[in-house]
Amino acid sequence: MQNLIATAAFGLESVVKSEVAALGFSEIKCVDSRVEFSPADGQTLYEAIARANLWLRSADRVLLKMGEFSAVTFDELFEKTKALPWDEWIPRDGKFIVTGKSVRSGLFSVPDVQSIVEKAVVERMRQKYHVKWFRKTGAEFTIQVALLKDIATLTIDTTGAKNGLHKRGYRAKHTLAPMKETMAAALIQLARYNGKKTFLDPCCGSGTLPIEAALIAKNIAPGLARKFAAEKWPRLPQSVWKDARAAAYTKIRIDAEPQIFAADIDPEAVELARANAELAGVDDCIIFEERSVTQTVLPAETGIAIINPPYGERLGKIKEAEALYAALGRVFIPTRWNVYVITPDEFFESSYKKTARAKRKLFNGMIKTDYYQFF
Repeated sequence: MQNLIATAAFGLESVVKSEVAALGFSEIKCVDSRVEFSPADGQTLYEAIARANLWLRSADRVLLKMGEFSAVTFDELFEKTKALPWDEWIPRDGKFIVTGKSVRSGLFSVPDVQSIVEKAVVERMRQKYHVKWFRKTGAEFTIQVALLKDIATLTIDTTGAKNGLHKRGYRAKHTLAPMKETMAAALIQLARYNGKKTFLDPCCGSGTLPIEAALIAKNIAPGLARKFAAEKWPRLPQSVWKDARAAAYTKIRIDAEPQIFAADIDPEAVELARANAELAGVDDCIIFEERSVTQTVLPAETGIAIINPPYGERLGKIKEAEALYAALGRVFIPTRWNVYVITPDEFFESSYKKTARAKRKLFNGMIKTDYYQFF
């Protein structure tokens, strides 16, 4: 049986691996920003594709692994690619494109690699369907060829080339430099939030962190309200997706009453966050307020605060960032709250006036950051 791969942002592999394990998948292993796994015992590959897409919170996308092999020449790449069972997944009218990347490999020209793989897939399809030309008007299939140290891994994207797993469907609009939903979910899981403690985000922007916290607290599958590329694949029965969604609805904690609070100094951001929470179906368990950090009133003696403050680059002035970090320190240092802050600013701890107990290097988008943890 073929395996699946959940791709992960740098630094989040362990979070995605834990999610994959919690979903019951088997034969799990982490390799180079990817978590490879097999369906759970008694589960079909189709069911695994649907379950992974619906439930993974921190992964970027779910890929179907078609094959992996050594390739040091273009002839070798062509023949080994052609030998893979593309025709078992892509129908006669399938619309497929090839994307690629090459790292420390002899076949370093990505355009040439993509061209060779496409020709090999077409040749395989011609042999299967006995046609010279393909209409490509059907379902979409994004084939990815990834070369690392002369090892080629070929996959098909089950999530969707244009809509990764971060596209939950609730964020129709957002503020400047928003955090991806997948990153927000990962930060919350790294803080071990499960809905039982009070949660606070005093710089909520468009509300991504509190909304993802609410989805976790109520055990709502993050992909429940969206569609995936593989849903249109002829080989996957529609009943698989219908059953997976029905099962996900039964897992929602309807009676959960998480205590989630969020604030922002920008009134437009607060209104936008409220609208996004309503679209996500969690507006009933988040209290949004228009308030600056200096006006923060902690809603409980203890809790978890996760903060994605405006970075120095976004503020435009380092002095403003230093003042904001100092204000956060005055609010939280004297308390019993666990505080988590993600920022690229190396002077954060000196401005906050406390050294973090732990730091984790992450990439928020293309920005290298540290995730400071104060227990």
